[in-house]
Amino acid sequence: MRDKKVLFIVQAAAIAAIYVVLTIIFAPLSFGEVQIRFAEALTILPYFTPAAIPGLFIGCIIGNFMGGAIPIDILCGSIATLIGAFGSYALRKQKFLAPVPPILANTIIVPFVLFYGYGINLPILLMMLSVGAGEIISCGVLGLVILFALEKYKNVIFKTA
Repeated sequence: MRDKKVLFIVQAAAIAAIYVVLTIIFAPLSFGEVQIRFAEALTILPYFTPAAIPGLFIGCIIGNFMGGAIPIDILCGSIATLIGAFGSYALRKQKFLAPVPPILANTIIVPFVLFYGYGINLPILLMMLSVGAGEIISCGVLGLVILFALEKYKNVIFKTA
């Protein structure tokens, strides 16, 4: 039992760390009204392990903080990722639908943060299109590439203790 808890924590921490690194390395693309946050491709990982849910949430909090985001963005952006991660986990039996929840959560929440938090004076619907397009690229395309690449090794990488 203890081994399972330790494994869960280690997996969550590793996923959080990777999320932070990807967010910071690609910071110019990770923030703003037109964004492709490559770290969001990791929102596919709840398909393999529930440890990805807290890992993605904590990684997003830290990545947003280190990227210089304002407090409302740190909170709401991370909640969008958390909602998406829970949704991906819920749809883990529907492989091709697993990226849909993070795409929807971020497409709906992030434009309001950009408009009200950062004062970006663009129509919210336009920002939904731009954020949604970035999410489709990161979660829908790159996320599914990761899913198919890891699926072959899921019993090795995401084994339970």
